[in-house]
Amino acid sequence: MINVPAEAREIIEKEISSKENITGIDPRWTHVIVIHKLMEIEKRLDAIERKL
Repeated sequence: MINVPAEAREIIEKEISSKENITGIDPRWTHVIVIHKLMEIEKRLDAIERKL
C-alpha cells in the first residue's frame, strides 16, 4: 500500500467528495493516491529544475 501522510490525505479528501460508489472501488482514496503521487513528482521536478 502507498503511504500517504495523514495531513496530505486530509487536505485532499476535503477537496474530493463522492457520496455514491458504483464502481466497486473507493474513488476518493484512489484520487488521494493519484494526487499525492503527482504532488511528489512536482516536488522532484522542482528540485531537478533548481539543480539545472
